[in-house]
Amino acid sequence: MERSELVDLLSPDGLRLLDSLPPWDNSSDVVRLVSDLRKAGHPQGLVTAVLGQSRLRAKAVAKFGDFAGRMLFTEAGLEQATRLNVAALHAGRFAAAGLNRVADLGSGIGSDSMALAALDIQVTAVDTDEVTATVASYNLAPFDNASVVHGDAETFDLTGFDAAWLDPARRTAGHSNTSRLTRPEDYSPNLDFVFGLSERMPIGVKLGPGHDRDAIPAAAEAQWVSVDGKLVEMGLWFGALARDGIRRSALLLGRSGRHELTAGADSVDVDSVAGDAGVPGTYLYEPDGAVIRARLIGDLARSMDALMLGEGIAYLKTESLHETPFATAFRVLESLPVDEKKLRLALKERRIGTLEIKKRGVDVDPAVLRTRLKLHGPESATLVLTRAGGRRVALLVERVQPPR
Repeated sequence: MERSELVDLLSPDGLRLLDSLPPWDNSSDVVRLVSDLRKAGHPQGLVTAVLGQSRLRAKAVAKFGDFAGRMLFTEAGLEQATRLNVAALHAGRFAAAGLNRVADLGSGIGSDSMALAALDIQVTAVDTDEVTATVASYNLAPFDNASVVHGDAETFDLTGFDAAWLDPARRTAGHSNTSRLTRPEDYSPNLDFVFGLSERMPIGVKLGPGHDRDAIPAAAEAQWVSVDGKLVEMGLWFGALARDGIRRSALLLGRSGRHELTAGADSVDVDSVAGDAGVPGTYLYEPDGAVIRARLIGDLARSMDALMLGEGIAYLKTESLHETPFATAFRVLESLPVDEKKLRLALKERRIGTLEIKKRGVDVDPAVLRTRLKLHGPESATLVLTRAGGRRVALLVERVQPPR
């Protein structure tokens, strides 16, 4: 969104027109909608701005629920914004630690600042991009205890603040069509500044879930967060915001509620299977991505008396079913040939036309393999391609508990 579009959108006419539109429907005839709005006398720039915003509000419902209809967004800002339920957990850390004045450095559109303000914390959102800061100002307008500064996070004066929250920009500058930054030194603010700040005051930091684990400071509590089975972030917590004795955490949020595994360090792996992994009636578990990234697979395995399929393979096996929110369970139906030609014949015999392919520890592209298998038939199935006992295996399995 360009500055001129934002000016049009924030005008009284713009906001009235935006709020008057019906909910965005991707199947709508956009050309006709534009034509109707133009015939009603609305300028082209305003029509473009309000329709773009209507589309973003609809997209934002997945992160913000009903609040999306009262917010403004940029394309990049929405993509990088913290989900409302996760932002609430971030804010809860500051409230529990008694930190009452917080600087949100690199605030984006203000989602974390909104959560902080909702807990009666005095928050100042700081963003270097003028359009983004203006959008954050609109989103934070309902809160008397929130303010927004258009400025540089690294030079912002933190005098009088108790703590800081940082969500470094990990994409190139702009409001749409941005690309992911791969070097932490290119983040804004950069990680040298972020980790240096942790030596001055309590801070929380949001980073990508795939961030280099070797670069995690020893003083930090690292928490990987999964929402409805999707790994969404790694949070680092320092000082009063870090919990005593916890340095690794896997937090799962989903339909079944909130579940967490914690440890003082990476957990030690358990032994791997020595025999046939494809014994019908045994159970295979795929740990949630947060558990895998937190390296708490060993602790999860011990809690279920499970073995790992192979060294470094994040699948677990048990003889009996254990209910756990931290992994998806599958019942092993049978072993199939790993040879592609024989596997294709085996699937044809079973009339399998729809196949979910899961893989770990093998160099296979599931989409390419699915095409080559020439599937046809009324049945559906799940195939696990992995390594067990030092050899490749193909296991036909069925889910026995739904994903979170």
